[in-house]
Amino acid sequence: MDQSPGPPVEDAEQTVRIYGPMLYKLCFVMLANAEDAEDAVQDTMLQYLRRKPAFESAGHEKAWLLTVAGNRCRDMLRFKRRHPQIALEELNASAEEKEDTSALAALMTLPEKFRLVMTLHYVEGYTAEEIAPIIGRTPSAVRMRLQKGRVLLKEAYRKENCDNE
Repeated sequence: MDQSPGPPVEDAEQTVRIYGPMLYKLCFVMLANAEDAEDAVQDTMLQYLRRKPAFESAGHEKAWLLTVAGNRCRDMLRFKRRHPQIALEELNASAEEKEDTSALAALMTLPEKFRLVMTLHYVEGYTAEEIAPIIGRTPSAVRMRLQKGRVLLKEAYRKENCDNE
């Protein structure tokens, strides 16, 4: 096993400062649980430190981190499906306003493949062409998921608001 040190501590700290909040948002949306999101981000950063990848650019580094975090979240979701747990009550506590809560609650009801592309596109500002290699699909497939995700989100949001009135 390679015993050489990982990236310098300053580089790792800078990476966490720059990408930590973005990775946390992505993981939280995918996992719908603050503790699991923190674990996924931590696992992502550990993999970053262990692998010591060389990146062509900051964009390449960001895409690598998003891919690793997304894969870790999917692994955690697979585990949860095989080992069912309690429903999530943290949703209301994590949102600052009522509107945020209902929009976030509606987003959380979508299947994972739609939540992921919607978050990358609308929250992180990625284009379909940029999302495609991150999730291993074509840009056309990403656009179709965005289109279907918007329809599903609209229905879920409407249902969420009607149920609460």
